[in-house]
Amino acid sequence: MPRPFTRREALTAGMGAIVSAVGSPAQPGGSSALHRSVIPSSKTSVARVGLGTWQTFDVGRDATKRAQLAEVLKVFTDAGASVVDTSPMYGTSEEVLGDLVRDTGLRAKLFLATKVWTSGEQAGIEQMNASFRLLRADRVELMQIHNLLDRRVHIRTLRKLKEQGKAAHIGLTHYTQPAAGALAKIIREEPVDFVQFALSLDEPEATTELLAMCAERGVAFLANRPFGGGGSFTKTRGKALPPWAKELGIESWAQFLLKWVLSHPEVTCAIPGTGKPEHMRDNLAAARGPLPDATDRARMRAAWAAL
Repeated sequence: MPRPFTRREALTAGMGAIVSAVGSPAQPGGSSALHRSVIPSSKTSVARVGLGTWQTFDVGRDATKRAQLAEVLKVFTDAGASVVDTSPMYGTSEEVLGDLVRDTGLRAKLFLATKVWTSGEQAGIEQMNASFRLLRADRVELMQIHNLLDRRVHIRTLRKLKEQGKAAHIGLTHYTQPAAGALAKIIREEPVDFVQFALSLDEPEATTELLAMCAERGVAFLANRPFGGGGSFTKTRGKALPPWAKELGIESWAQFLLKWVLSHPEVTCAIPGTGKPEHMRDNLAAARGPLPDATDRARMRAAWAAL
């Protein structure tokens, strides 16, 4: 998995600024602060590497695995990161996350994001209320419509939650590449705060119309599947990094993959999943140091294609 990574200073017109970490206070252990982005709609600042919980937090009552996840959250928040994304469709992940947040006292340091994924207004309301209970929270920083299911119905509920202060931001998610165009079309017409979509060297389609539309409309972008759902590591097994990768502060393939994602200034935060503290440290490292520019990004894509 990844280690240190960095970020870009410039941002395209219409998007919230990316906040440079240069000159920021050092974090525990002597490492520099994480690069951050500003969410356009609220001007809230978040670290550019977050944490996904699909599969990794679905550990039920396993005390050993829960203890390891508590350490993941400690490493994460000690570095200044905050965005944790979950869903009622991720098995026991919401419950496990809620218990850990309660037990560690980290709620104030976290930007909690979850989703609704069901049909019908009342079913959606009940599912979102269940998420609040499982997360042990009376509000979340982001409520999203999972994979656009019944979005026209749920968007009304999400807007009410936002008006009531129970959801600071609202958004839409998907992960399959054919949905990129649909998301771009929707945010032309539907004001939302966030879009979450797959973006990786194996799934680069969001780099076309969708990222441009997010920039134009002032919509924050969460990059899911930055490791291609984990499949990218099959491709890198036994392969050496390109020698020039060190010029970009890249020390692992995970950092290579994350730095490519974060080099797009429209990306607010990437949310790789992990259940291991050492992988969390590696992922966070990708949000430090120099970021690839457009030339570097093209070289990275060529190197990836040649593997």
